[in-house]
Amino acid sequence: MGTRGRGTGGPHGVDEQAQDAVLEGDEEAFARLAERYRHELRVHCYRLLGSFTDAEDLVQEALLRAWRKRRSFEARGGATFRAWLYRIATNACLDALASPARSREIAVAVDSAGAPTRSAPAEVTWLQPYPDALLDRAAPADGGPEAAVIARETVELAFLAAIQHLPPRQRAVLILRDIVGLPAAETAGTLELSVAAVKSALQRARATLREHLPERRADWGRGATGPSEAERALLQRFVAASQAADVAALTALLREDARQTMPPAHLVFDGRAAIIGMWRAALEGDRAWGDWHAVPLSANRQPAVANYVRLPGAPSYTAVNIDVLRIEDGRIAEITTFAPDVLPAFGLPATVAPADVRG
Repeated sequence: MGTRGRGTGGPHGVDEQAQDAVLEGDEEAFARLAERYRHELRVHCYRLLGSFTDAEDLVQEALLRAWRKRRSFEARGGATFRAWLYRIATNACLDALASPARSREIAVAVDSAGAPTRSAPAEVTWLQPYPDALLDRAAPADGGPEAAVIARETVELAFLAAIQHLPPRQRAVLILRDIVGLPAAETAGTLELSVAAVKSALQRARATLREHLPERRADWGRGATGPSEAERALLQRFVAASQAADVAALTALLREDARQTMPPAHLVFDGRAAIIGMWRAALEGDRAWGDWHAVPLSANRQPAVANYVRLPGAPSYTAVNIDVLRIEDGRIAEITTFAPDVLPAFGLPATVAPADVRG
């Protein structure tokens, strides 16, 4: 991956304005300036925590800490306002990760036959998707240096799941150095480590990361800002096949070696046959769930879909899950299926009236 020299500057004059707000004790002005970085900091917290819900909580905590510790920005002299906020947000997340209330352990994943298997998304049971519409708000429209923090290669689910396997402080070092672009000395200051310890932690983190990323990851993503036209076209076919409960069409969209995982369940459906066997039970025959409605989405810079089902006799369609797709060579290589609890972040309801579906 490597450091990209992204720096931690901000809008022109923001540091002087922040300094004035600190000196004058102007909470409203300080909050307005800090708000410029809320979306970017939420993505940062999301990488550290792996959970969109937790990131929402921690970015708010970080901004509250920033106001309480505002004098520390004045004292830090040459530090930019953005870098100072990153320091506070990073440590707020590390404090949360050290709390017994948020204690989480990597799960042992098993395949549909009950045999142990390796799958980073299945092992990270707290993983949640991040709406692309909110990622777009995390960087300036002019494509400035901050835009790199939402590049596809650093928000894909495979990457997010892989870095959750790192110890929290190693994870923080990797993110601050290779994504945020902080120099080693500033990273050391943020984490209260020596520069030598930062360099050592980064080396170990990169090695561990390679063990958990898909083998062909270098062939996809490549810094793209979202799904390609081809990926969106395949997503539309996936949506149409899902709504029609067309198992044959769904089968044709999957690679033979495709995988499906379902956080928080640590279960992996390994291979097209296993996936289709699971789908067939929900889509066909006397045990079919009902009528399906699918809404195309984009999450973590990948094509995604929100699935709703209307059970026999039910008055409306109820959200069932969110599928995020990884596509290779024109077919679906991986599906990560999430509970629908983050649908409000995508601007979608928990239920849909039949009239709205037909419309």
